[in-house]
Parts: sequence; C-alpha cells; structure tokens
Amino acid sequence: MKQLLLGNQAVARGLYEAGVRIVSSYPGTPSTEITEAVAKYEEVYAEWAPNEKVAAEVAIGASFGGARAFCGMKHVGLNVAADPIFTASYTGVNAGLVIGVADDPGMHSSQNEQDSRNHAIASKIMMLEPSDSAECLQFAKLAFDLSERFNTPVMLRLNTRVAHSCSIVETGERVDSGLRDYEKSATERVMVPAFARAKHVVVEQRQLDELAYAENCDINTVEFNTDEIGVITAGPSYCYAKEALGGGASYLKLGIVNPLPVELIKDFASRVKKLYVIEELDPVIERHCRALGIEVIGKDLFPLCGEFSQGLVRKLVLGTQPETAALDNNIPMRPPAMCSGCPHRGVFYTLKKLKLTVAGDIGCYTLGSAAPLNAIDWCVCMGASISSLHGFNKARGEQSENQSVAVIGDSTFIHSGVTSLINIAYNRSASVSIILDNSITGMTGHQQNPTTGVTLKGDVTAAVSLEKLCESIGIKRVRVVDPYDLAAVETALREELAVDEPSVIISRRPCVLLRHVKAKPPVKVSAEKCKSCKVCMSIGCPSISMRDGKAHIDSTLCVGCGVCTQLCRFDAIEKGAED
Repeated sequence: MKQLLLGNQAVARGLYEAGVRIVSSYPGTPSTEITEAVAKYEEVYAEWAPNEKVAAEVAIGASFGGARAFCGMKHVGLNVAADPIFTASYTGVNAGLVIGVADDPGMHSSQNEQDSRNHAIASKIMMLEPSDSAECLQFAKLAFDLSERFNTPVMLRLNTRVAHSCSIVETGERVDSGLRDYEKSATERVMVPAFARAKHVVVEQRQLDELAYAENCDINTVEFNTDEIGVITAGPSYCYAKEALGGGASYLKLGIVNPLPVELIKDFASRVKKLYVIEELDPVIERHCRALGIEVIGKDLFPLCGEFSQGLVRKLVLGTQPETAALDNNIPMRPPAMCSGCPHRGVFYTLKKLKLTVAGDIGCYTLGSAAPLNAIDWCVCMGASISSLHGFNKARGEQSENQSVAVIGDSTFIHSGVTSLINIAYNRSASVSIILDNSITGMTGHQQNPTTGVTLKGDVTAAVSLEKLCESIGIKRVRVVDPYDLAAVETALREELAVDEPSVIISRRPCVLLRHVKAKPPVKVSAEKCKSCKVCMSIGCPSISMRDGKAHIDSTLCVGCGVCTQLCRFDAIEKGAED
C-alpha cells in the first residue's frame, strides 16, 4: 500500500514492520512524532521516559532481553544519552537496537546546531541517513538487520526537513522476529576495565567489517550522468542537489554516513573533473575525502551554518537563481510568543517587575526572554536553570540569593532538574526555584510526563507529586501559587527571596490549550475608560493591541484569564459575561 507520510511517521512504520517490541523516548522536536506514531500500534510497547538517558538505557536493556528496541530523541538529547550509548557500542546487542536522532539545521526549535554524525564517529557506531520518507521506512528496517549482523547499536539520523516533510511510502507487513534467548555473559556486558579492554579490540574490528559493507551496499549509490561535475552528498542535501543540478551532475549518495567508504569515494572522484561535497553543518564527508588525498569543493563554498536549499545549491554551484515572485508589500515578522492566557505570563511579568535575575530553562516558557517581558537572563540546556543559579549565587553571595530565581517546567524538572535541586539542598544554597507546572509537556506538543498521571498509551498511572518530591530531597519551604493571581505571585516571591534557605514555588495552572481546560468569556476594553497608557501591552499577550489609540482585545483569541484586568488602574478592562 502506498501512503503519504511524514518522515517521522515513516520511521515509525519501519519500526513496526521490523518487528520492534520496545520503544522508549523523550519528546524533542523534530523527533517527537516517531514515538507518538509507533505508540498507535498495539504490538509495540511504547513509553515516554523521564529523559533521553533513561530512554536509551531502557532500549539497551530490552535489546539485551532479546527484543528489538528503539529510542528516539533530538540532537541535544543525544548528549544526555551519550553515556550509555557510548558503552553500548562496546557491549553490543542481543536483538537489534536502533537510536533515532533528529538534527535541526537552522535551529528552528533548538539551542544549537549540533551535527550528530560527530557522536556516531566518536562512539564508533554505524549511522544511516535517509533523504526522504521512503528511505526513512527502508533505513529503519535495515538498521535492525545491520544491528544484529554487526552486533552493534545503529543510529538513524534525520533532520527537521526530512522528519517533517511528506513523501510517498510503500508500506509492508510486520515481520515479528520473535524474542531472542537471553544468555548471561559478564565478559560481553559488564564493562569493567578487564572486559572493556578486550571489547575495544572487537569494536575496532567491527568498524573494519562495517567499512567493507559500506563499500558495496545498496544504500551507498552512484548515479553517473556526466564527468564534468560530481557531487558527494547524503540525506536531504541529495534532494537539494538533485533538484538544483539535475542531470548536469553525477552523484554519490551516501546512505551510510559512518563509517564512510574509502574505495567507493576514490573511484567516484577519479571519474569526474570537479568534485563537490554538499553537506549541512559540519564538514564530516569533506574531511574524510581530504584525508584520502582527494581535492573537493566543500565548506570553502558552502556555509557551515544554517539549513541548505535548492536555491542555495544552484546559486553556489551554477551561479544562477530560479525566477521567483515576491509580494509588493513587506509582511511584518511574527515572532514566537506565549499563547493568550498562558499561565507563565503572569510569573514573568512579576519577575520583570521585581527586577530579578532569572536563570531560564528549555520549554515554551523560554519565550519569557522575549520582548516585552524580557525576563530571562540565560538559558543553557535542559535542567540547567537550577544548577546554574546555584553556581551564580555561590559566586556572587547573599545579595544575589535575594535577587535571583530559577524557572523550570514540570517535565523539564523531572528530566534533569531534580538532581540540580538536590544539589541546592545538599550544598545549602538559599536559592529560589520556580517550577512552572502547566500539567503537560507543552513545548513539543502536549506529551504526557511522570507528573501528569497518564502514560503515552493513555493509561492512568501514578503521578509524581512535585511538592512531596521537593520535600523528600530536603526542601522545607514549598508553596503553590496560581500564576493568574499576580498579587499572590509577587507575595510568594518577596517572602521566599527574604529567607535564608532554599525554597521552591510551584506555579500551577494547566496549559490553556489542553482539551479539558475551559476558557472563560473574553474580557473587553471600555474605550471611554481607557487612558491609552499601554500598561496592558506590557505583558505581551497576543490578544491585546492598540486600535485608534485605545487598547483593544481580540475576543477570538482571549481566554478570559484576567491577568490584564489586574494591570489596568482605570478599570477599563472589563470581564465578560458568563454564559
């Protein structure tokens, strides 16, 4: 059957057809839909883990137990999972084990532009890279066969464009490979130095075996059209090059990006007069070619930063650009913003009002850094807000502790904020941490997490109590506030900043986009009372604008949260009538 599928959906279909039994992931754009899609198959056990390291360890354990297993993550999540994955390269597998990682060239939703091929090289793990949805399905299935053939985890690298683009896929039937027998073997899986030294030798030989495979496999292909221009490429860059250059170039398309072939590349290079390497982000293929003594045109022409396109390839290689049409009027930019009624808005407004230093974290609440709130001072990675605040306060002393806070979401707190808070409690830092609990993992599209009481499959389960968790690790001062109540938020902040011990404020209100959250009637502005002071504009609510010199509230966007009514000193913003 032929279907039009997202790359992520095609990977999920490939997992299903390959007979995968266990999937454990942590949501991260652009990888999230892989796990959401595979969870719909009853034959597959799928879960959201607290973080990527846990997800990888679950998948590794399932592989040891004889079940084909998968874990998915975005590129920065691979950093979190690197510890077990690097060692799994030594232990090998029992049943097939595939690690899916989605890079984000252009940083559409990420804090850096990391190239995950470097992780594959460093961990000595084979990596496949599809260029469209059909290959997503094909390579996902192949990855399990290669994992079992070479006794290794295999990485499947996507990026935003492949993960979130649709193309035609031909689906097949599920082939259940069964549950393999488990045999105890400390020398294979207990990586103490005596055993690990021997396994390193095995890993190096495995890489040579994989290289021999890469020289002649079906997914490293040559398309010879001309000897004038040759292109070595992989993934979506192949699609860009093919559309831009067509039959005017010959192509070596690499489906395996680690290990990279040697003889295949040398042979292709010898057949063309001018050779380009077209790859997004780091010059991984280019460095390999230059190490082989092959002269190529790579990052001396193509950019190191950002996402490529067909137009970019055509412009840089041929010096021409396709004809395009543009609108006569400039379209104003629409920067990302917190939704109307977002429960985080009141917290950030109050933080700015009190002129506090704010350590931020990864989530939709990172938008608290944007104008007009401008509340966040820094944001590094998942879970770093609490631990970096601790370091900041230890460096700057008591005065800093009274003027600084950390903000972190509920899912992010479970992901890697708990250990940071343990550090604060253990090392006696009088720091204030705010957990922004909106009852869901909001940034990646409303995935469940251990605080929600619902699993990925929709089953009711135990819910972590943030209050009890904080108290159990030694935080004596834990209080809950409603972020829609600005006075209560300000009181809580002033009181907790004044005490000489660590404290946690839980800002609790569900995300307004959750299905069970019922919006209140929209508020409206009385033009007669409005003094055009624009104080209501200071919270950056998308529902509020100025029209004819007066504040105006869009009733189609407003959810009646009432935060703006608390700002107006002239009672110009009136609550709507209940139905």
